[in-house]
Amino acid sequence: MANTQAGDIPPHDPQAFAACLQALHTKAQQQGLGDQSLAAIDKLSYVPRVIELDRNQPEFTQTFEGYFSKRINDWRVQQGRKMFKEQGTLLKQLQREYGIPPQYLLAFWGLETNFGAYKGKMPVLDSLATLACDARRSEYFTGELLTALALAERNKLQPDALIGSWAGAMGHTQFMPSAYSKYAKDGDGDGRADLIGSVPDALTSAANFLMHLGWQRNERWGREVALPKKFDFSQVGRDHKLPLADWAAKGVTLPSGKPLPVADMKAALYLPAGHKGPAFIGYSNFDVIMRWNRSEFYAIAVGHLADRINGAVALTVAPPVQPVRSRASLKALQDKLNTLGFDAGKADGVLGAKSLAAIRAFQQSKGLIADGFADDATFEALGLLHTE
Repeated sequence: MANTQAGDIPPHDPQAFAACLQALHTKAQQQGLGDQSLAAIDKLSYVPRVIELDRNQPEFTQTFEGYFSKRINDWRVQQGRKMFKEQGTLLKQLQREYGIPPQYLLAFWGLETNFGAYKGKMPVLDSLATLACDARRSEYFTGELLTALALAERNKLQPDALIGSWAGAMGHTQFMPSAYSKYAKDGDGDGRADLIGSVPDALTSAANFLMHLGWQRNERWGREVALPKKFDFSQVGRDHKLPLADWAAKGVTLPSGKPLPVADMKAALYLPAGHKGPAFIGYSNFDVIMRWNRSEFYAIAVGHLADRINGAVALTVAPPVQPVRSRASLKALQDKLNTLGFDAGKADGVLGAKSLAAIRAFQQSKGLIADGFADDATFEALGLLHTE
């Protein structure tokens, strides 16, 4: 099977998919799965829409403003506060047992499924098979498919009863099958962990999952901060964690201008919309959120929604409206940086840490504000502004 990468949608090959299903059937037999699972594999279907969604995840294709504004809104804040009143006894119990404050569990629940209002409508097994038979992340999704089948057997579920997201996540808090299998907990005392139909089970399982991901009790996720004029952006990003005292010494303050809190903690600085947008510092629990979903946009949205549910105000600096860059234009940017000797890594249209470092180095070489953000000035300096 030819290699594919983010942004590329390979043509569907029915014969290759049939051969892949046969290989999955064999693996399921080797793992001891029963006749129900084997029969289910033989009936699985390829879903082209799943591949389209995989290549166009919002974290890859939206600006921060587009992503953030669709997820942080008054309805979600008010609904989160309503759910706190409804589930307060359980949430406080979970905080005592697992160390996760209620507002964070509510933020995950709200962002994942609108507090259970939308848990997905796609056949999970078909989605997982489609991704397992796609070269980009075949090994991972093969494991998830076999785990989902084992879950169905263990919980006495019909395979077609597994409904969820295009990527195979299920339930109120959208657990992948591996997380479901490993971290699901019975929160309502009925003897089984039902993350699809039981809110107590889902919230208890989310708390258990976050605890095992390394959540630090009595610590925040991070916070919005203000930067001084003529700030040195060379240490932006998750690879540059500094003690809070060091950030304070660099002139970083709370949005009000008051000093950062005094604490023996390290933090990284994030500028999801570049120097013109809001600035954030992320603590250890920011990294934990990213172990749930490896997106800085997502982690900031979870943290800020949790703060808002807990009574905080909106961001001091609103995310600016910025042009949406096509995948082709971002590939062109990476190609140009590589050609000029700034190592942006593989040109895949996804700006990871290596690409951001290359952008920052290029910006420094041109006397631009070196925040690592691919703005119009950077595209223009590369001769790419009007290539879309």
